[in-house]
Amino acid sequence: MGNSFACFSPTITKTSPPKDEHLPPWISPSSTNQKSRKISSSPTKNEVFDESYIKQQAQIASMLYQHHLQNNSDLLSHLDRSVSTKNPPTSSMKQHQKKFSRRSRTVSSSNPLSVHLSNQDIVATSDGQEKKHFVLVHGGGFGAWCWYKIIALLKEDKCEVDAIDLTGSGLHFCDINSIKTIQEYAKPLIDFLAKLADNKEVILVGHDIGGACISYAMELYPSKVSKAIFVAATMLSNDQSALDIFSHQACLSDLNQNAQKFIYANGKKHQPTAIEFDESLLQDFLFNRTPSKDIALASVSMRAAPFGPVTEKLSLSTANYGSVSRFYVKTDEDFVIPKLLQEAIIQSNPPKEVFEMKGSDHSPFFSRPRALHRILMEISNLPLK
Repeated sequence: MGNSFACFSPTITKTSPPKDEHLPPWISPSSTNQKSRKISSSPTKNEVFDESYIKQQAQIASMLYQHHLQNNSDLLSHLDRSVSTKNPPTSSMKQHQKKFSRRSRTVSSSNPLSVHLSNQDIVATSDGQEKKHFVLVHGGGFGAWCWYKIIALLKEDKCEVDAIDLTGSGLHFCDINSIKTIQEYAKPLIDFLAKLADNKEVILVGHDIGGACISYAMELYPSKVSKAIFVAATMLSNDQSALDIFSHQACLSDLNQNAQKFIYANGKKHQPTAIEFDESLLQDFLFNRTPSKDIALASVSMRAAPFGPVTEKLSLSTANYGSVSRFYVKTDEDFVIPKLLQEAIIQSNPPKEVFEMKGSDHSPFFSRPRALHRILMEISNLPLK
């Protein structure tokens, strides 16, 4: 299985990060400007936050999250009713609401802020069939919290669900500038799969850079992954990095350039150590079709993402990574990974099947949760061969 890793980040020092800078032209081109709207719920962009402040924001995000779960009818009434272009809905809203009211929730008692909602004690449905088990892996800057709508919908279909916080994300706190490799970044996912029973298989779902993380996991534990679903994600080929994918600069715009900023913890003469989002452009860049409540949740929950894993070329073999059935879900109103770039990813490394969500931004778990849920369920029911 042995992956080889090539990390191009220098050794991290304890120097303070300098003033934020726009992405340089070698990663993002210029094109037409996009209108932006200010989000004022966060501190100023140049402020340096300590760990206590970040944890405080996580608590706020958790309260918003719990509020969504407790108000069942409000949650369901706001979930998107759009349909998959390949699989129309088969049940009414009233049926969903009735089932949802009976749904049990489990939150880790050792960590009241946890968004881990798996029920490991129940592994089969009432008819004796093994439950489908989804493992959800977020993208850069997000955390397990972003999947809350999808978790609710999948559990309504009696699926097991685990949402993973990657290293330095969500409720996992560390110096984000110190994460140099996908091995480090994806460690919580790899640890989860390592502890999984040998006769157990899961469906991996990766969003954004989470696609690179599930690719790495597929190479290490192919026998524990039945299917892999890439949602507006970096679906890598052998000896390719996420940065290689984003080198298709013709697909990117000024909004892409201005919304992402580098952090240089080791000084401007060295490679960037992290990427963060301009909070004033969050709505236009990531959430252009997302409800305002979810934008508020994201504005107090999103954090910087490590840059090192973006530059790392993965060694992916046909015997391991190639043995897992891959599926790609396109988002057609995506400014982060535009539709043209997603199509280039698909053409360079064709998956088993491609699905498309109309009217979805880069965050379909917020903007089109019902459509995404239906696609996930449809893929889970497809035969493996």
